[in-house]
Amino acid sequence: MNIRVQRAKPEGIIPIPGSKSHTIRAVILAAVAEGSSEIANPLEGEDCISALKAVELIGAQTEQKPGLWKIRGAGSAFHLPSKEVDVGNSGSVLYFLSPIAAVRKGRCVFTGDESIQSRPVGHLIDALGQAGAKAYTAKPGGSTPPLFIEGPIRSSRICTDGRLSQYISGFMMAAPFLDGTTEIELSNPKETPYLTMTRSWLAKLGVKADVSADFKHISVTGPQSWQGFKTLIPSDWEAAAFPLIAALISGGSLTVENVDLSGSQCDGIIVPILKSLGADIVLDKAAAALTVRGGRRLAVHSQKADIDDFLLYAGSRNAADFVRRESEDTLRINCSAFPDAVCALAVIACFTEGTIILDDIGVCRSKETDRIALMRRELSALGADIQEGRDFLIIRGHSPLAQNSSENPAFTLHGGTAETEGDHRAAMSLACLGLGLPQRASLIVKNAECCAVSFPGFIEAMNKAGAGFENLN
Repeated sequence: MNIRVQRAKPEGIIPIPGSKSHTIRAVILAAVAEGSSEIANPLEGEDCISALKAVELIGAQTEQKPGLWKIRGAGSAFHLPSKEVDVGNSGSVLYFLSPIAAVRKGRCVFTGDESIQSRPVGHLIDALGQAGAKAYTAKPGGSTPPLFIEGPIRSSRICTDGRLSQYISGFMMAAPFLDGTTEIELSNPKETPYLTMTRSWLAKLGVKADVSADFKHISVTGPQSWQGFKTLIPSDWEAAAFPLIAALISGGSLTVENVDLSGSQCDGIIVPILKSLGADIVLDKAAAALTVRGGRRLAVHSQKADIDDFLLYAGSRNAADFVRRESEDTLRINCSAFPDAVCALAVIACFTEGTIILDDIGVCRSKETDRIALMRRELSALGADIQEGRDFLIIRGHSPLAQNSSENPAFTLHGGTAETEGDHRAAMSLACLGLGLPQRASLIVKNAECCAVSFPGFIEAMNKAGAGFENLN
């Protein structure tokens, strides 16, 4: 599906789906629990549906109802996948479930769509090998799925870099089923809030995982098991980013309801980052709702980041961990803890006066697409001044508004056609960009149906608020 986006000012309430990160962890942990579990407010997107289908192959029974999933776990009697595991587009399912499957003796195969079959698994293969399994890809000497695994793994010491967090979480969830202590040594841990999320899930189920303060040492001792559980999935901060930037870009006003204020999702950090650029964002704590009003001139020198805001939205982390002002007109944002926000941040940076450096984002080259290259290419084609590095993007942006609130002649974004390569976060970011284009300009966003991967109903919800996304098919 291709959509056409033109200048508009959406107003209203945008419902946010449940967290994908929490939902997939809940599904997999429920699948190997003893007894039945209930998952309320799951993200009913494609990746999470892939997780449901995958866990049925190891012995779990699933039941889907709107807003409530029930899973009867296989417990410690889970078995090798009964057939090839097709994870669809979900890297999380691939990286989480493969170490768990490798606990059992025998051979299993993991594959997925075209995007998954281009994602690197060399680090996973090496880690599985250190734990005693044999793992290899369909293409001799290759490093992308289909992935073949011959277990079993055993408790061991695994040394790996940890730049991708997902396979580390997979080993943390597999380790309780092994005899003895599994130690994981990480030389360069990134995406560390997701490791904290996995540890918190295990702790909630009574499983202790020791994680050092610098995340370089993780240990889990087995055997351990857990009972079925009931859980309410919090709303997804990764999805909330898009209506937030849509309102700021367009000059509209949107309210995001049921926001997660627990600090368990580091992507909530986008709120204090946007506020530090001058965004008008108000939190109603009692209602757990955020209202963002556009129309202000955003600039990197607007104000200092509010430490209290960072503590609220990112747990115990503070501003110094993420944002550094390098000069009056240059802001460096270290995104290693929240790389899924990079697409949205790159777009809002194009509408912000000054230079924004999105740093330490090398992991984005191994997501659904090479997001660094994709965003640089597509934003450049739309008139942005953006530079790509090995693990960074530099965006020299301009507000559409001059300091006197007149039109800013330095603002040069224009319409065109944007290729998303089927990447849901790129598609939603680029769709939001179109709302802030000059009058009579339009942007065609290709393959926009991919938004459903993490935000089912995104286009419909935005149109209900007046975004005017036009389906060209």
